Amino acid sequence: MAAHHNAGPVLALEQLVVHYPGASTSTLDGLDLALHPGERLALVGPSGCGKSTVARAVLQLLPQGSRCSGGLNLCGQDPRRLRRSALRRLRGEAVGLVFQDPMTRLNPLLSIGEHLADTLAQHRPAWKRHQVRLRAEMLLERVGISCNRFSSYPHEFSGGMRQRLAIALAMALEPALVIADEPTTSLDVAVAAQVMGELCRLCEESGSALLLISHDLAMAGRWCQRIAVLDQGRLVEEAPAQLLLTQPSSTLAQRLVGAARAREGSHTPEAPQAAPLLLELEDLRCWHPLPGLPWQRRWYRAVDGVSLQLHQGETVGVVGASGCGKSTLCRALMGLVPVRGGAVRLQGQDLRRLRGEPLRRARRRIQMVFQDPLACLNPVMRVADAIADPLLIHGLASPAAARERARELLSAVGLNPPEAFADRLPRQLSGGQQQRVAIARALVLEPQVLLCDESVSMLDAEIQAEVLQLLRDLQQRLGLGLIFVTHDLAVASGFCQRVIVLDGGRIVEQGPGDQLLSQPQAAITRTLVEACPRLPAAAAA
Repeated sequence: MAAHHNAGPVLALEQLVVHYPGASTSTLDGLDLALHPGERLALVGPSGCGKSTVARAVLQLLPQGSRCSGGLNLCGQDPRRLRRSALRRLRGEAVGLVFQDPMTRLNPLLSIGEHLADTLAQHRPAWKRHQVRLRAEMLLERVGISCNRFSSYPHEFSGGMRQRLAIALAMALEPALVIADEPTTSLDVAVAAQVMGELCRLCEESGSALLLISHDLAMAGRWCQRIAVLDQGRLVEEAPAQLLLTQPSSTLAQRLVGAARAREGSHTPEAPQAAPLLLELEDLRCWHPLPGLPWQRRWYRAVDGVSLQLHQGETVGVVGASGCGKSTLCRALMGLVPVRGGAVRLQGQDLRRLRGEPLRRARRRIQMVFQDPLACLNPVMRVADAIADPLLIHGLASPAAARERARELLSAVGLNPPEAFADRLPRQLSGGQQQRVAIARALVLEPQVLLCDESVSMLDAEIQAEVLQLLRDLQQRLGLGLIFVTHDLAVASGFCQRVIVLDGGRIVEQGPGDQLLSQPQAAITRTLVEACPRLPAAAAA
């Protein structure tokens, strides 16, 4: 494998300033950063601090009209001074990119093998077809994907498998620098540990430097030697990972580490006493038919006999490895996937027996907050209109009354003054603000049950804590029952009264979250606990 022995840094930023068009302030404001061959550096900071802008500036993928000044050196070249063809070559050969959502890079019409073959053929035009095929197969094997899947398509892969492919694509040309922007946010902790292990091993073998952009301090400390903390586009602290996580010196780093420790050390809240029963699932089954001959019908048992009860004011956590049935369970409750058997009773009514308008009215009482708020909000619809829209769809209010209710909910979810947010578009909000809008939209129909599907996994520790506190406050005020789906046992144990662990569509363990963390019984629970990155013990005062 190639090794990068260049004496100088792979990446050097000196007083880098990036100003987006229409913005009143600079997103990066005099940033100094250096990364040498083989180093692994984590870039952390609160939402909107400029972490992802660093990657865009390095690759010159900034929006048209942006201004980028200061020192920028990538493998001995300034990408701003290159012609388009040379810049494309530098992007492919000097830098490998691993995105948060691999599907944004993968072409649904190309097979797995074609993705790799296209990349190699573009940059290695002298290679013969069999050389390209051999290299592509070797890359798949190195990230744990069988060559038998060469002709498979991205939609046939799980999230973890797609991210492995993204790593193979990033490492295909053995770049001097790999930039991984939140590469494990949507993965469960066990798969995330495998993916990061593969990425770090490949970087080590090829001598590549790794720039990991993350909001997860524990993960940053586990996989990187150094951590740099950004705030409002400036570097406020940079230190060896162990030192920064145990003895942070800057105010922001102290806050971030404190928020992460609070999450790890939080205790399971007490269960509500003698609260009314809101939702009851009895032997719920969601089976999907697999391809095959009609007389040899086979089924994929995504949810296979799940029974649970949810009371008013209670939060039930649902955890498990990727593909265990967590999201299918939520979709089944929302009526988005067919239910093959069992009962779903909402305040005593079996939803499976309702039809037409009675079913439509009943379904208003169950609403969902999704993982990615930007993906579930209409990008051209202003915030107040997005919140008011469900009222208009169901004919529950006039346009004026619906908009007034939207303003009330903006205030209720902490977006004050509401007039400052009502006419913004979703992309003009931070990640935490987008999630607050998504929560307001879910609450506008006054549901009794709120389904939260990985609704804080994309947020940094401080904003995660704010959103969780908001959900707690709303729950107490409105008497909501929450089903909280997450891959993070630490979050589940601190936020939920009860946690159930799914594996293969079945409940394999349940109980108080702190008990599952300290004394896991099922094999999958032990795997999730062991894979969960934790902060090192704090230094003595």
